[in-house]
Amino acid sequence: MENRRLSMEGDSNEELQIKLLTPDRHDRKGGMKTMPFIIVNEAFEKVASYGLMPNMIFYLMEVYHMEAATGTSILSVWSAFSNGLSIFGAIISDSYLGRFRVIVMGSISALLGMTFLWLTTMFPQLRPSSCHELDSSCSPATATQLAFLFSCFGLLSIGSGCIGPCSIAFGADQLRKHDRASIDNLRIIDSYFNWYYASIAISTVFAFTFVVYIQDQFGWEVGFAVPVLIMLCSTLMFLLGSSLYVKIEVSQSPFSGFIQVLILAFKNRKISLSSDDCYNHANGMDRVELTESLRFLNKACVVRDSNMDSSVLNPSSLSTVEKVESLKSLIRLVPVWSSGILLSTVASQNFPTLQAKTMNRQVTSWFEIPAGSFNVFLVLTVSIWIVFYDRILVPLLAKHTHEPRGLPPKTRMGIGFLISVGAMVVSAVVETVRRDLSRSHDNPNTTIVMSSMWLVPQYALLGVAEAFNAIAQIEFFYSELPKSMSSVVMALYMMSVAISGLVGSLLISVVDSVTSEEGKVSWLSSDINEGHIDYYYWFLAFVSLLNFFYFLICCRVHRSISPEKSKLSDELIGEEDSDIKHGSSTVDQS
Repeated sequence: MENRRLSMEGDSNEELQIKLLTPDRHDRKGGMKTMPFIIVNEAFEKVASYGLMPNMIFYLMEVYHMEAATGTSILSVWSAFSNGLSIFGAIISDSYLGRFRVIVMGSISALLGMTFLWLTTMFPQLRPSSCHELDSSCSPATATQLAFLFSCFGLLSIGSGCIGPCSIAFGADQLRKHDRASIDNLRIIDSYFNWYYASIAISTVFAFTFVVYIQDQFGWEVGFAVPVLIMLCSTLMFLLGSSLYVKIEVSQSPFSGFIQVLILAFKNRKISLSSDDCYNHANGMDRVELTESLRFLNKACVVRDSNMDSSVLNPSSLSTVEKVESLKSLIRLVPVWSSGILLSTVASQNFPTLQAKTMNRQVTSWFEIPAGSFNVFLVLTVSIWIVFYDRILVPLLAKHTHEPRGLPPKTRMGIGFLISVGAMVVSAVVETVRRDLSRSHDNPNTTIVMSSMWLVPQYALLGVAEAFNAIAQIEFFYSELPKSMSSVVMALYMMSVAISGLVGSLLISVVDSVTSEEGKVSWLSSDINEGHIDYYYWFLAFVSLLNFFYFLICCRVHRSISPEKSKLSDELIGEEDSDIKHGSSTVDQS
């Protein structure tokens, strides 16, 4: 979820601030004068891309004649693809092309994707022929039409994957001070982050309200043209500042160090470790003791000839203890990390949008809330709860728990999981009432008198669950990983959101297939009054409860395999110079 992205990015401020205070040779480029170009690019991109998402399920159902389950599965895969590409965007920018080129590439890709998507509303050849919604003979989309639609989604995913992980870091590059750290410099950095996050929050609300409203009132042609114009402004604005930007040279990605450890451990799998072995440590770093857990990885840094001079060692054929221990710390987090996937899956359901479409959304006699705008309540809840927790609850709780953040990260994660169970229970109850009222009408397809505001509690609960779980999860990851691996925390988050999209698509496909056997009406039927979305919500509540117990088991496993915390320096990955240290490393007995 995007609100989780904002929460996670906020927790990386400390690491970025340290980097910003590093002296740099650039003396005429960068600085606050570049901020309007960068912030406007990111904000406008969010308005354009987020503005397409809420109503996309209606576009697939009404224009491409898809079933609700099929359309929801496609959107889940699209979300997974977009978030998965963010990892590759970060790697490419850090190790190959640099952030400026990747952002430009992403902006152009997103602009092309939105333009092509808009063309599907303008040219009948690019979409299936229209038909009356009650006509069962509607022709489905051809393979060519679907290929064009999916290529639009692919271009949009590439744009999101390139801009998302690079924009905030590229802005940070512009604020590197050339003099020593000062109070004024810290104020500039804080001001940048404040404006950046404020722009993202405002963009999200604007996209979920204004852009969605235009699509509802003026149709798909105008509704999809607006994001194209906004994205065009975003791209041009970023390019206008090209001559002012500081463009940092690329460096080695931490992922390459992890891959090297795995490859070398596999190559040396037949080596037997002994207590007399020597291990390779990186130069100029705090010493890290080799731990006994996951000891097969120790084979990646073992030195068979202890008399060999460090100058003749080939860095590509021998890793370091620091890299091995960094990879171990990452592996230990995998069980706890995996428990957060389902929460993101639950929070990204498209079915509440279909429910809102059938309910009374009138606020006044002249204004009706668009069905796709209800996600804004989740975003607002996250924002409000973060402020409430940070300013009010934390000082109160800290007096009793002696925790600087009020409650330990794992406790907050568990609370988030339990609240998500409650959100699904509330969703199921509300849908049961809505369905019964709808079916009691002579024409079940008419709008019912039940207010759509009954959907707000489930969005609010999911927002609180996200705020508890996501922020705590990121804090937990930062506490377990060395500071130099802050970019890996971003990758962990993006990977969990990507996998949650695939899990969501799989769940929908399985439930739709199983419940429609023997000619029965699927729970996830396009006619939600005939289907049973409430049963699906009860199923998600049960699975979420099981996920909570799975989380408890993962916490116990993590506690059992975690060694006493070792101190790692800020420069763990990417060091090629190394020397051989002997004697005091902790080594497993064969």
